[in-house]
Amino acid sequence: MVSEQGQSTKNVCVIGAGPSGLVAARELRKEGHTAVVLEQNHDIGGQWLYEPNVEKEDPLGKNKFLDVHSSVYDSLRIVSPREIMGFTDFPFVSKKNRDTRRFPGHKELWLYLKDFCEYFGLKEMIRFNTRVEYVGMLDYGVFGKDLKWVVKSKEKKGEKRVEEVFDAVIVATGHYSQPRLPSIKGMDAWKRKQIHSHVYRVPEPFRNEVVVIVGNSLSGQDISMEIVKVAKEVYLSAKSLEVITEGLSNVISKHRNLHLYPQIQSLHEDGRVEFEDGSCVIADTIIYCTGYSYAFPFLDTKGIVGVDDNRVGPLFEHTFPPSLAPSLSFIGIPRKLIGFPFFESQAKWIAQVLSGKRELPSYDDMMLSIKEFYRSRELAGIPVSDTHDIANFEYCDKYADYSESPHLEEWRKQLCLSAIVNSFTNLETYRDSWDDGDDELLQQALQSPHFTQLGVQP
Repeated sequence: MVSEQGQSTKNVCVIGAGPSGLVAARELRKEGHTAVVLEQNHDIGGQWLYEPNVEKEDPLGKNKFLDVHSSVYDSLRIVSPREIMGFTDFPFVSKKNRDTRRFPGHKELWLYLKDFCEYFGLKEMIRFNTRVEYVGMLDYGVFGKDLKWVVKSKEKKGEKRVEEVFDAVIVATGHYSQPRLPSIKGMDAWKRKQIHSHVYRVPEPFRNEVVVIVGNSLSGQDISMEIVKVAKEVYLSAKSLEVITEGLSNVISKHRNLHLYPQIQSLHEDGRVEFEDGSCVIADTIIYCTGYSYAFPFLDTKGIVGVDDNRVGPLFEHTFPPSLAPSLSFIGIPRKLIGFPFFESQAKWIAQVLSGKRELPSYDDMMLSIKEFYRSRELAGIPVSDTHDIANFEYCDKYADYSESPHLEEWRKQLCLSAIVNSFTNLETYRDSWDDGDDELLQQALQSPHFTQLGVQP
């Protein structure tokens, strides 16, 4: 179908109504496409829709299709200041009678997404309580432009199944749901409680227990600091004891029952946890804060797109699989960047490519670009599992150019870096105290067009 401007309009299925899916829906509609968003939960938010009831989930998240999508725990507060997080045309302002902190709790971010959804009238595009069970190519047409997709979905609470055909599918299912577990000798034989942080919600179940927490990333640190207040002893097992931040060291020195240990060597049936330095503890519970894997259990691309050691590929610019582009795309794969503005630039680019406003490079050029990217990561010593960790503002700006999206403002970049640096030294307090330099940046931010565009002064 071709619009009056000579651009084609497509019938698009978006999978997931989290931040990526919502902004995808908006950009598709803006570009003249017809879109439906399929969401397995009863409301929008994706990861930010808090689910306190985790009893039905496998504690290690070993099921192919998870019952619980969100990995958010009750006390979780965002790790970046609210000023940098908003979509480019919808600032994340503090509102009366809500959580007004610069680093608010998870509910406040969910309410921001609700506001975004309402402001842009997106709810009518979403089909809730609908789980996507299968996405595959329709067996006619040539690869690329004329490829169509079969999407099979099921009502979560009923038996009704629906099969539909779309011109394009955008996968926006997030990357913080499918637990990534280490391989530890004796793990299957260990008879006591083992959970992944995906199902951790509150500290109370661990009262008076000896708890081993595996992994000292953000969630490992957060959960350690919370559980140490109720547990008998907490042993934080880290990959490397050499790269512990000053902030974590300060926390450990404050708590007599919080101990830093090396990696686990093996687990034993009698409850013993043996570490690489030969030391042992008898534990009641092990909590694996070991991150998440990319998983698309519904997606059948005949082996074209795969996940290998947490690398989703081949994807041109983390977005388009060359031989299936532009009819299949992904939003929200990259990590370690300012998420919402980046997802927005992805959504704009995809919507514009689908309408014909923008063109992708040739298949050969896209594959060459991917090969060169992989090679550059290898030469930099970056493991395959970190392929999608960006941590580079220049890349975000270069990516934005594909759709003529705005570059990240300087204040946004500086506030982001400042929070990271502050967390390294002040792990317990960085969300509530910062230096004068941040206050100056904050004034720049609040007086910038990003915050004044809607006529709402924070």
